[in-house]
Amino acid sequence: MAGVFNVKQQLTFYGAYHSNKMNVAIHMICVPLIVWSTLVWLSALPLPESFAPPNFKPITVNKYISYEATWAWVFFFVYEAYYLILEPVAALIYLPQFLLSLGLANSFAHRPDGMLLGTAVHIISWVMQFIGHGAFEGRAPALLDNIAGALFLAPFFVHLELLFMLGYRKDLYQALKNSTGVEITKFRKSKAQEKREKTL
Repeated sequence: MAGVFNVKQQLTFYGAYHSNKMNVAIHMICVPLIVWSTLVWLSALPLPESFAPPNFKPITVNKYISYEATWAWVFFFVYEAYYLILEPVAALIYLPQFLLSLGLANSFAHRPDGMLLGTAVHIISWVMQFIGHGAFEGRAPALLDNIAGALFLAPFFVHLELLFMLGYRKDLYQALKNSTGVEITKFRKSKAQEKREKTL
């Protein structure tokens, strides 16, 4: 159970499925869109009165950003809490982006075509990720081996990839590079062994 909250162990698992630069680039674009479109769906579902914060009033920043008591907040708090346990500083850096995505999604959900467009973005983003794995990575997505882990880790993985590009925690970056390299080598050896056995 402790491994679920070990940032190196969790990102090694996910990173082993994302070593190709083109595939990572696709994920850096599509994963935030999947998060946003999920928040659009959840923003259309108000929280029960017994579950909503007392005296909470909708907040409207402008016509594009607003906040209401919906299930999108549950998604937000669960994910952000997990990231705070994994890597607190990176999670705090992610917080403004996450809140912005939530606010944008809430306003978008009120559009007449909000659900339709949100669903289209969601589906296209997933298709692009599968293309990234099939055409560039040469390996099935992580969610086929651990769906819960992959769904929780994907947003934080792409966030950390950007932070690493900016020089964040070089020690963690190097440790993850080494550990994912070991896992990728194991995978390639396993595939090579399977191919040899088929030719016998």
